[in-house]
Amino acid sequence: MSVLRQALADYLAMRRALGYTLVRSEKLLAQFLTYLEAQGEDHLTTKTALAWAMLPAGADRSWMSARLSVVRRFAIHLRGIEPATEGPPCDLLPGRSCRATPYLYSQEDVIALMTATAALRTPHREATYRTLIGLLAVTGMRVGEAIGLDRDDFDAVGGGLTIRRGKSGKSRELALHPSTVAALGNYLRRRDQPRRPPNTPALFVSPAGTRLLYVNVQNTFQKLVCRVGIAPRSAGCRPRLHDLRHAFAVRTLLDAYRDGGDPGRRLALLSTYLGHVDPGKTYWYLSAAPQLLQLAGDRLERRIGGGA
Repeated sequence: MSVLRQALADYLAMRRALGYTLVRSEKLLAQFLTYLEAQGEDHLTTKTALAWAMLPAGADRSWMSARLSVVRRFAIHLRGIEPATEGPPCDLLPGRSCRATPYLYSQEDVIALMTATAALRTPHREATYRTLIGLLAVTGMRVGEAIGLDRDDFDAVGGGLTIRRGKSGKSRELALHPSTVAALGNYLRRRDQPRRPPNTPALFVSPAGTRLLYVNVQNTFQKLVCRVGIAPRSAGCRPRLHDLRHAFAVRTLLDAYRDGGDPGRRLALLSTYLGHVDPGKTYWYLSAAPQLLQLAGDRLERRIGGGA
């Protein structure tokens, strides 16, 4: 194994120990090293990295930027091993942010969406989507995590949920409010629960008794959005199911400011609760809501002025 190949193996092992999956990064970096070897080079240079990142000819700029970004992170690791390594500058092929503006649902929006489930075809389907939307709104869990829950993941006595299929393969436990515990318990005790096929332990099930499918959940949610009349705020700010997670995070931070608590400490706890491997992902919520920026600015002004 070459020095670069061994360095790549060490790099991937180190970052995976921190919780990253790096499936795409491993594939791209292996391709890059193959390209590097084909050029007869034994260390990373900016020129070669840029040439590889711009393949194939005519590729979208965001694709080229993503490829170069993967090499750039590897170069930072590699410089500690091989001083001749050149790291591509950050202003070379800068990426354009494609992140959607979160649609921050109000409490009234969430109640309206849950009420609108009464229009769904069967009482079981109504109960399933009413409970699912409510759970997403009060826990901020990812949609995939919610539909991946099994009945055994719900602890009615202890009042919690265990997320076993979290992002990056991480598990975590969520404490639930007594009202949420009661809602989940009522859902599981419904007499109109469909007959489950063998080996279907899912907490939320379809009318056929199978685990909910992500695409069906998304389609049903959009129908509820249209029924309630929740309209996009702009071309980049449309009501998505994932935005229930954003709304939960923002409300949590707003509460920290309004009740005089420590937003920094609350943010650290929120990061763990949301299952973020990188706390920086949680800090992004600070810039997602004007209300948060206003409250943060007001507190900063009070501190500069000698206030509380």
